[in-house]
Amino acid sequence: MNLIRIGICALGLALAAALTAPASATAAQSPTVEEQRLDQAVPQEILRRSGFDAVAPEFARELGKARSYAQARAVVVREGSALWRRAVERAQGRGPDGGDLSRDDDRPLYWARLGMTREVRAWEPEFGLSADQRSALIGQLERTSRGQTAIRYPHGQGLKRILVTGFDPFTLDRDIRISNPSGATALALDGTVIETAEGPARIETVVFPVRWRDFAEGTVERTLRPYLKGVDLLTTVSQGRVGRFDIERTNGAWRGGFPDNDNIGRTETVPVSDPASQPQWTTTTLPYEEIVAAATGRFPVYDNTSVTEIPAGGTEPVVRPDGPTAGSIARAGGGGNYLSNEIAYRATLLRDRLALHDTLPAGHVHTPVLQFGAGNTSEVTDPEFVRNRLDIIAQVRAILTAAAG
Repeated sequence: MNLIRIGICALGLALAAALTAPASATAAQSPTVEEQRLDQAVPQEILRRSGFDAVAPEFARELGKARSYAQARAVVVREGSALWRRAVERAQGRGPDGGDLSRDDDRPLYWARLGMTREVRAWEPEFGLSADQRSALIGQLERTSRGQTAIRYPHGQGLKRILVTGFDPFTLDRDIRISNPSGATALALDGTVIETAEGPARIETVVFPVRWRDFAEGTVERTLRPYLKGVDLLTTVSQGRVGRFDIERTNGAWRGGFPDNDNIGRTETVPVSDPASQPQWTTTTLPYEEIVAAATGRFPVYDNTSVTEIPAGGTEPVVRPDGPTAGSIARAGGGGNYLSNEIAYRATLLRDRLALHDTLPAGHVHTPVLQFGAGNTSEVTDPEFVRNRLDIIAQVRAILTAAAG
């Protein structure tokens, strides 16, 4: 009988071990192209001069304390959310500045996040981690550190609700110092209240990656869908042309192939759910005439109506300054055929599929290119650079005020 009991006990322990072990533990993953840039001197300087240089090492220590996947997930959610709050608070003048880099800078958040995702990619816990679990942890880290899980509007009447999106820096192989004014705007405006002609409005913001894959996997729709029926204004924002703002009238269903932050290009129709009902074009419902007419800041604001299309029955792309013609195939919206056009297309297509076209003002705003001061080819910041970014942020706020009023 003792031998039988020992055998049963051993069998039970074996079954318990099998049930708690991951289906197939995988080795650490190599850093992505985007994460590999983190080791260059400029990102390290940006992190050091903002006080964000300790974020990834501290995160790695906390992650190392996890003894199960559930504990690891809790660490990721907590630390990702904390990074977003810290970046927002720094941008809005709360808490320590952490260094001499101006508070309006969006780059510390970007580089600190990459340090954290790289730590998850390299982590090999004793309890084992399946490929799906590692991917899920990275996904949670991306969403929480981008503000995508922190959208909160107060209850009650009398307060309008505005949702604004921004982007990470991009084209970093051309200039590793690049900042994205749309991301900086998101940090500066998140959770703030503006006074419009129709009363106060609360702004909530999120930031999206510059990666084709994430968009194909539905990050835009997954983030925006829960809120669109409850907001009064949706504005996607990205960096566009030099010296001007553009309110993009039309968005096209085409990816032009320009490389993303992982140096991957995609040349194809924008992949969406239910492609059989997918239109070639979507249009803004922002009050573009009122926005263009308003005195919003030092940069001129244009109602941009141009597109590039293949006309019905044609084979070659044609630029149309006054919008698409009937039956044409999209090759570029007013905002081009990169991810700025795609987020505008996806957001307005989602608006239309939710039957909100006639009730929700939604569309895309392109900011001016954020430029360094004349002659600065190596420093990570300068007074003109900071002035330009602050002016862009202030003008986006004024554009939202005009649009919401």
